[in-house]
Amino acid sequence: MGGPPPAAPPAPGPARRRVLPVALAVVLVLVLAAVGIAVVRPGPVADWLGDEPAEQRAAQAAEPAPVAVLSGADANAPLPTPEGVRAALAPLVGVSALGDRVNVSVADVATGQPLFGRGEDDGTVPASVTKLVTGVTVLAARGPAYRIPTRAVAGPNPGEVVLVGGGDPTLAVDKKGFYPGAARLDDLAGQVRTALGGTEPTKVTVDSSLYSGPVHEPGWDEDIPTGGYGGAITALMTDGARSDVPRAKKDDAAGNHWAERVAQPDLAAGRAFARLLGVPADTVKRGTAPAADGGAATGTPGPGTELGKVESLPMVRLVDIMISDSDNIIAEALARQVALARNEPASFEGAGAAMDAVAGELGLPADELSLADGSGLSRSNRISPSLLTDLITLAGNGSRPELAAIFGGLPVADWSGTLADRYGTAATKAGAGVVRAKTGTLTKVHAIAGVVSTADGRLLTFAVLTDAVPPDGLEAARVALDRIGAALAGCGCR
Repeated sequence: MGGPPPAAPPAPGPARRRVLPVALAVVLVLVLAAVGIAVVRPGPVADWLGDEPAEQRAAQAAEPAPVAVLSGADANAPLPTPEGVRAALAPLVGVSALGDRVNVSVADVATGQPLFGRGEDDGTVPASVTKLVTGVTVLAARGPAYRIPTRAVAGPNPGEVVLVGGGDPTLAVDKKGFYPGAARLDDLAGQVRTALGGTEPTKVTVDSSLYSGPVHEPGWDEDIPTGGYGGAITALMTDGARSDVPRAKKDDAAGNHWAERVAQPDLAAGRAFARLLGVPADTVKRGTAPAADGGAATGTPGPGTELGKVESLPMVRLVDIMISDSDNIIAEALARQVALARNEPASFEGAGAAMDAVAGELGLPADELSLADGSGLSRSNRISPSLLTDLITLAGNGSRPELAAIFGGLPVADWSGTLADRYGTAATKAGAGVVRAKTGTLTKVHAIAGVVSTADGRLLTFAVLTDAVPPDGLEAARVALDRIGAALAGCGCR
């Protein structure tokens, strides 16, 4: 059984922040152990994470050992009955605070047995719950250990360098970057200088041609490109396109993931790289890398010759950050990785088609899925609640252990992420520490999907999607959704 229910949370305080890499490894070990996979130091997690730079290993060694948040679910716990679940939820799913369209699915993770449904097969606007589909499809298509490369190649003339974006949204300029452990341009610049030998860099060209189509999804609300949670999606960027990394890091530590983004992330990254190479930043232009010609007779690297390469964090970590922080920029980058893995254009449209195809390959009801983006910012997205509970069951039942990585970043009720300040009232406290779920919010749209342990210790998966809530009904809708999770947590439902 996978995606185990959280144990009682620790006292609130500074622990309510982004999961650090070492904590992620522990969470994944516990998740994998709970689905019945033998885990030894720490099993497949070590292969997925790979060797880390000495600097990062030293930083991790200085961190205190993380407190175990998850514990194994009781495989012998009694299964709730459909009648029991219906009695618990029926009074809650029709409340006015959830609007006129409330679609729900509840199922048992171990067996996949449906326990409750209301409009469960109806496509509904999912908001950020979309990231669960993005996470599962990219893990299936790329694998947990895959790393996204950023390369530098020789330009057409001696000293000219082309920076080639591979789609890593976490790429940093230097060790002060936003994402801990990210690949760095200063490392790449060092490789380039070595490869060029005595030839001085004279020009930097940016090749971000891996992505095609618009940089903003047409279904996004007008304020999203400049609203601090979205931005231009390009194959080359640094720090998730954040314009002020020190400020963004301070805000993030305080729980605020909003950040001002640069309008042209690829050119901004190219200018940073040019400065590292001692090339005038104002000369950076877009272009394409020349095809490799096998080297020059003079012994200097010929056009297209690779001068250096750095690689992103492994996919398992990118998925964790995407889900725990609801990082929209990472989500769009990972959706394009699904497209690239399936030989589709790395565009919004290509990514949607590829994710749909991979969902079908996984045996999910792909006819209940229609995606315009990978983040959930688009109101054109449609996902059914039953597809989400099927997806969570697949990730949690042990049949596809690589998919269990989606559980590492799921917020825990009344403890972490978007659920840190929820499930604290008398009506919802039964869900505190035992509901672990991804939330989604747009104006009029409120959603939640994840896992919950019943009072008897049975692990269930649930998804509640609403897309017709009154515009001013955010708080009331959240409380109504939390009461549904708390009802499942507080009953044996038999």
